[in-house]
Amino acid sequence: MSVTGSSSGHPQFIASTGNRSLSNAPLIENPDSDQIVVPDRTSWKNLFAYVGPGFLVSIAYIDPGNFETDLQSGAQYKYELLWIILVASCAALLIQTMAANLGVVTGMHLAEHCRAEYSRLPNFILWVIAEVAIVACDIPEVIGTAFALNMLFNIPVWIGVLLTGLSTLVLLALQQYGVRKLEFFIAFLVFTIAGCFMAELGYAKPVAKEVVTGLFVPKLKGSGATGLAISLLGAMVMPHNLFLHSALVLSRKIPRSVRGIKEACRFYMIESAFALTVAFLINISVISVSGAVCHSSNLSAEDQKSCQDLDLNKASFLLRNVLGKWSSKLFAVALLASGQSSTITGTYAGQYGFLDLRLKSWIRNLLTRCLAIVPSLIVALIGGSAGAGELIIIASMILSFELPFALIPLLKFTSSKIKMGEHVNSITISAVTWIIGSLIMGINIYYLMTSFVKLLLHAHLRIVAKVFLGILGFSGVALYIGGIAYLVFRKNKKTTHVLTLGTLEDQQMANAEGDVSMYSLPREDIVSMQLPQKRTPAEFD
Repeated sequence: MSVTGSSSGHPQFIASTGNRSLSNAPLIENPDSDQIVVPDRTSWKNLFAYVGPGFLVSIAYIDPGNFETDLQSGAQYKYELLWIILVASCAALLIQTMAANLGVVTGMHLAEHCRAEYSRLPNFILWVIAEVAIVACDIPEVIGTAFALNMLFNIPVWIGVLLTGLSTLVLLALQQYGVRKLEFFIAFLVFTIAGCFMAELGYAKPVAKEVVTGLFVPKLKGSGATGLAISLLGAMVMPHNLFLHSALVLSRKIPRSVRGIKEACRFYMIESAFALTVAFLINISVISVSGAVCHSSNLSAEDQKSCQDLDLNKASFLLRNVLGKWSSKLFAVALLASGQSSTITGTYAGQYGFLDLRLKSWIRNLLTRCLAIVPSLIVALIGGSAGAGELIIIASMILSFELPFALIPLLKFTSSKIKMGEHVNSITISAVTWIIGSLIMGINIYYLMTSFVKLLLHAHLRIVAKVFLGILGFSGVALYIGGIAYLVFRKNKKTTHVLTLGTLEDQQMANAEGDVSMYSLPREDIVSMQLPQKRTPAEFD
């Protein structure tokens, strides 16, 4: 039985006829809809229908920016900072699960919630911040891919930067075959990265006891270790990932009942946990390999110097000198897979915006990629490999500063009864996530202030110039804190109907309020999810 839908002529809601044969229905109901239908049954086999979004999200945790930070922490402190990866991975799982729950429960992704909740000016500012975050995320991937091409084929870095634009064509080609094909491709790249670094562990042979100690015994020796620990934490949660995950879950048509939504949230959490566990093991492997190689007793003077300031480019030569040619090649293959998968998912995340811009996907993808390629190309031409490596660090810092503007709305929306209904975060989950968010924001503000003060104190400028820059800089910090405060203390005003019928009383109340189109269906298991890029302009009117 179908219910009359939107003016576009396509049914807006599809209800089950009550025939239990749906449990044997194929996952893809209609190839043109590009959606995966979850069978209406209680079975662990449903998990396979949910597998996919977690792997796209996990790429952000194993991108070239993460690799560079991992290499530096292993080179300088061996295995002492492994516990940071464990803590950050647990926090990431919690936050990503909340992003998935928001999409599953409400049928809207995070950017759509922001567009509905905030007025035009805050939405415009959030859109600019989100676009800058996507570009900042794309820069390390572009440079990492260029480094990998240089290691494998001796292609100059600046030419490699230009060649990374071809990954946009790969994304467009994959999108023609649907999101499921994209998910399988990304999962293949994730396991390629994992396989390469598992092999690297066989070459490096780190001491297992020391690795386990580093994982479970927290240590921070000196300000340098603290700075690297903050970098590791900042690199683990990306702002664009929150928008992406909340949108990707809309590619599944799930039974719109209390049981169906709870099952979807549970299976998405399991799927995300598996994908993030793979990413966690990859990060552990990178740090362990770096720690074992740089603290080896038979390093040459040149290799010891490389370990003091290790980056992606130097790592290849270091591995070749210490472990052999094949170790260097494996690292390059892993870096290439990481860079390509990260650029694809980063560009894909750019399709879910605040302003509902009517741009064709290839135009949006091309614009996003060009904004990342231009600064990377300029720096690669002027500064070479060293300059490109510095740009990765700058991009990671930008992402860290922008995270609160995606994290706070997520925490607010998922902790709001008027948006999530009975699926709202528990008090414990809300408390833990707000503590995590507060720590991230506090660390960002502290480092922003201290770094700016150090810059002013050590700059060779006249007093007048320092005063002017000081006023300008502290005004920027005040605006940054003011923006965070606005998001934290502003109350949610827009009510989002949870797409399920909890009780008969809920249905009668909804009918009384005039929400007949959503609640007057004879069955609770309503299938109404549409991929955001598939919606027609008529559906927004």
